[in-house]
Amino acid sequence: MTEIAVTGLGCITPCGLTVEDFWAALVGGRSGVRTITRFDTSAYQVHIAGEVPDFDPTAYGLSAKEARRLDRFVQFSIAASREALAQARLPTEAVNPERVGLAIGTAIGGICSTEREMDVLRKRGASRVSPVLVPSGTADVPATQIALQYGFKGPSFAISTACSSGTDAIIAAVRCLLDGSADVMVAGGAESPISELSLATFANLGALSRAPGDPTQVCRPFDKNRTGFVLAEGAGLLVLETRAHAEARGAPALAILCGYGQTTDAYHKTAPDPSGDGPARAMTLAMRSAGVAPDEIGYVNAHGTSTPQNDPLETLAIKMALGPHACRVHVSSTKSMTGHLIGAGGAVEAIATIQALRHQLLPPTINYETPDPACDLSYVPNQAIQARVSAAISNSLAFGGHNASLLFRPAD
Repeated sequence: MTEIAVTGLGCITPCGLTVEDFWAALVGGRSGVRTITRFDTSAYQVHIAGEVPDFDPTAYGLSAKEARRLDRFVQFSIAASREALAQARLPTEAVNPERVGLAIGTAIGGICSTEREMDVLRKRGASRVSPVLVPSGTADVPATQIALQYGFKGPSFAISTACSSGTDAIIAAVRCLLDGSADVMVAGGAESPISELSLATFANLGALSRAPGDPTQVCRPFDKNRTGFVLAEGAGLLVLETRAHAEARGAPALAILCGYGQTTDAYHKTAPDPSGDGPARAMTLAMRSAGVAPDEIGYVNAHGTSTPQNDPLETLAIKMALGPHACRVHVSSTKSMTGHLIGAGGAVEAIATIQALRHQLLPPTINYETPDPACDLSYVPNQAIQARVSAAISNSLAFGGHNASLLFRPAD
């Protein structure tokens, strides 16, 4: 596959409002999970989430009026785009705006705005519902708003594949670059699922942890005593272009995206296929497209949700994909600190993977205390480690059986 350069990164997460702060929290093992403040959860089974703290949308070029009209997940995407584009030195006269596109994933989209307007409908009547509900919170709005802000006129679209949406959007963007539809793509995911309706449905599904105690210690991927995932919000965006295009305009590459794989389990609407075949094939396809052998992989940023089913399944899939080398590969779940950002998770974790390659420093899986015989790989427990890594995989596994893997190499 033609080498794709990552020239910009931007994120808004429960662990930090910039890539630098996000990365410092990860390598410091600091959790962003906290007690929910957005609404009263006393009647709910779950009281914690990965809320983004101290976020002010007007600090990112939005007026107070514009911010009120845009769902929170859209605000996050705009904020992340400003950081990513600034690092990539865009926009610039050297790049034709008609050749810059956007691919942004979300699983739930504007559920906060929808929930708010449903409340208005019931209490105040149909005439009081906001006329801008649709153009402020549908799945395509992040791409639309970023295009409007910067005048980008290339391909622009949304991807919605549950928890792999951000990763699948990055892959869709790569395909636009490879088929010549665009010279530059801004790609990733955005999500703001911490609403009353969303919290209730995920809790009733049995997916969320109800463990008591310190919120920062609840999410414990691969630990024997894991009890479910923690809902979280945020956004992660990457600026992508072919390596030749980046070099021609003098934009430094942060990492090289050199392979990807996508599969579907076709097994169940929420449960993963226990055989591990789907995720294993996604990783194998990523290595094949990159021309990378299993023994070249040094790090896997796992989907690692902290659920009873996902973690042993993903462990098995890594063994299937990497063979005997799996026991020598470092694996970690940064969800142990961020919580699960649903459709934005894959993009934020791709950023974590790129940072791990840039710094040759692997973020830990925090709260790992009791080994599980079914999860027997090296999970970088509790403290970051230095390691020489020449290739890394970032995994996303989703409801509906969607599996997606990205393979990155250091830029040099």
